[in-house]
Amino acid sequence: MPRRMPEPIVGDQSDPHGFPALIVEYCEQTAVHGFSRHTVKARRTALARLARWLAERGVSRPAEVTKPMLDAYQRALFHRRKADGSPLAFSSQAQLLGAVRSFFEWLARENRILADPAASLELPQEAKRLPRAVLSAGEAERILALPDLTTPLGLRDRAMLELLYATGVRRAELTALAVFDLDVERRALMIREGKGRKDRMIPTGERAAVWCERYLEEARPELEREENGVLFLTVTGLAIHPENLSRLVGSYVRESGVGKPGSCHLFRHTMATLMLEGGADIRYVQQMLGHSDLASTQIYTRVSLRKLEAVHSASHPGARNGARGGGEDKQKGEEESE
Repeated sequence: MPRRMPEPIVGDQSDPHGFPALIVEYCEQTAVHGFSRHTVKARRTALARLARWLAERGVSRPAEVTKPMLDAYQRALFHRRKADGSPLAFSSQAQLLGAVRSFFEWLARENRILADPAASLELPQEAKRLPRAVLSAGEAERILALPDLTTPLGLRDRAMLELLYATGVRRAELTALAVFDLDVERRALMIREGKGRKDRMIPTGERAAVWCERYLEEARPELEREENGVLFLTVTGLAIHPENLSRLVGSYVRESGVGKPGSCHLFRHTMATLMLEGGADIRYVQQMLGHSDLASTQIYTRVSLRKLEAVHSASHPGARNGARGGGEDKQKGEEESE
């Protein structure tokens, strides 16, 4: 898949105090301080959008920006509609405005502006939404059984699906895996520079390790065109693009007939939920997912129902059918026995 061109930054490219020059310098400083290229790209895109919006209103330099202007921009994001007519999610608005706040904070710290107009900019509250869907163990097995194991690509797809299900890795983490990141004997997977540029070692389980070993022995040599060290290869011998992986996994989910939306993240949600329902400590699930904040993992405790069902069944008088029914039936039985 061809890479998307970065959004152009509107303004006088030769003006050292204009948006184009200062946004480029800010992004370079962000990269120097160890932020991932994904973060740098997202912030550049967010600031390019702000620069375009301000240019349409005659503002070309950050020093000319005021708090009321940024408040108006925030309202514009709130009222903006996507191509399908839906509004921007609050999480998307928060990401765009977070880049704006960070940019102006940097400008003030570097004495490029006298005062920070974004200092009191309040980001929208992000809704703590539950995952759209979670697979049962049986539904996951239906999807895993779909790849054609008589072809190299089918073996590759089965190995990828097994890893997604067993480990809950993100799609970008899976596509970035190198051959040496997988330790089949130890049944372990090294995720290098995951979200937040943090490495982590996680178990794959026996079954996923077996399928990956079979892929390495039977399929990858046929897909390899030149040694590049990438674990999962396309027919051209290159790494799979994350968006192509999403389309591939999504097609298997639809073909399975489980009737649930999702792709790679569907397996991530499923892994975390099934582990918690199986009795795993939430700290271990946090480590598997690579969450820096436990609060990000706790959302899966709201999806896991088995423990809640057990407590509900044991404590609620109307939870069971039959002899242990509602209070009126119980009282009537006691009166008759007297």
